[in-house]
Amino acid sequence: MEGYEVYAVRYARHDRRAAENFLGGDPHDVAMPLDYFVWAIIGGTKPIIVDTGFGAEQARLRRRELLRPPAEGLRAIGIDPATIEDVIITHMHYDHAGGLDLFPNATFHIQDREMAFCTGRCMCHPTFSHSMAVEDVVGMVRRVFAGRVRFHDGDDEIAPGLSVHFIGGHTMGLQSVRVKTRRGWVVLASDAAHLYAHLNERRAFPVVYDVAAMLEGHDRLRRLASSPQHIVPGHDPLVAKLYPGARPDLAGSVVRLDVEPLD
Repeated sequence: MEGYEVYAVRYARHDRRAAENFLGGDPHDVAMPLDYFVWAIIGGTKPIIVDTGFGAEQARLRRRELLRPPAEGLRAIGIDPATIEDVIITHMHYDHAGGLDLFPNATFHIQDREMAFCTGRCMCHPTFSHSMAVEDVVGMVRRVFAGRVRFHDGDDEIAPGLSVHFIGGHTMGLQSVRVKTRRGWVVLASDAAHLYAHLNERRAFPVVYDVAAMLEGHDRLRRLASSPQHIVPGHDPLVAKLYPGARPDLAGSVVRLDVEPLD
């Protein structure tokens, strides 16, 4: 196999200032919005989805702008969520695990430590629980009892050329995804790095479980990827601008990460 195709599906956005995106704030009082993505990996025997996004209810509660439901973006590239057999959950925050019901036939891949995090004593503290949606957590527990969760303890192979890697930092059990593509090893950082600026400036996002692990995770991402340009941050609007659309009509909406960025 030449390599997987990898797609970033942009489904929501949030206007915010730079000071909100860095631990300790930022002296530059400029707009620095966040985009929200789910990712699709196509190749091998079946498509694999990374994260499930959130829907209208969480968009309303958290004042995020829902651009299109994640399922609609997936269908635009020929993926029916009901047919998906494997979904990788990078971590259990509301914007990454809020659409479990979209995938009624899937097995969900999650780190042991993340499940312990979102169901244990850390959730007694609003600092940590605020970023979770309780029904998402309960929904994942139900899937455990239904035999639809596969746990990983550290790094693991999901399929040939596709693996998960424990990073931590942002949450106790955050994992990133490494994918072999035609242009080399692409790493879907998810929230191991929200923005390119976090990697380039060696700075931390303020929603964090372990600051040292978050910063050391940036180095781990660099070791996993073919180059720093092969790391795809989890929330940077530049991703939708740097990479070509899956089709001309999907430019800026569903973009391909397995090809070289645009000039």
